[in-house]
Amino acid sequence: MTYFELFELPVQLKVNTASLSKKFFELSRRFHPDHFAGDNEAAQEEALQKSALLNKAWKTFQNTDATIKYVLQEKGLLQEEEKYELPPDFLMEVLEINEQLMEMDETSNRDQLFSVISQLSADIYESVKKIVEDYTESAVTEKELLQVKEYYYKKKYLDRIHRQLTGMT
Repeated sequence: MTYFELFELPVQLKVNTASLSKKFFELSRRFHPDHFAGDNEAAQEEALQKSALLNKAWKTFQNTDATIKYVLQEKGLLQEEEKYELPPDFLMEVLEINEQLMEMDETSNRDQLFSVISQLSADIYESVKKIVEDYTESAVTEKELLQVKEYYYKKKYLDRIHRQLTGMT
């Protein structure tokens, strides 16, 4: 059972979590292991597994990047620990950011570097925004999903730099 099947949702790359809360609490009550304490061992184990799956799904749906990763994995387009080769032009852009980060001292303008990272993140999202926000499983091609995969890895790279910069403050 996929996370989307569990929540009775169509597959999507960006889940509206505000409307999902009610369903989460309903399913939490339905599959809570305490409700199956008097049942046989198989029923108890199934409830425990569904409860764990529900919590994993909920955590995934709270983060768009995690949801994108999950969908790409479900489609067989992303493997755990995959070594993805980013495009050279993107690598050149982040190389400049990394150089600025390494040269930074107390007098450097961190806000400017945060701004550069934020703008680059917005730029890379713009290229897949329509696919992510309007995703319909039957209408999106594998080629479009591969564009989302590239976005995912670029965003992951920028997030790592952002965390590194945040850790320096």
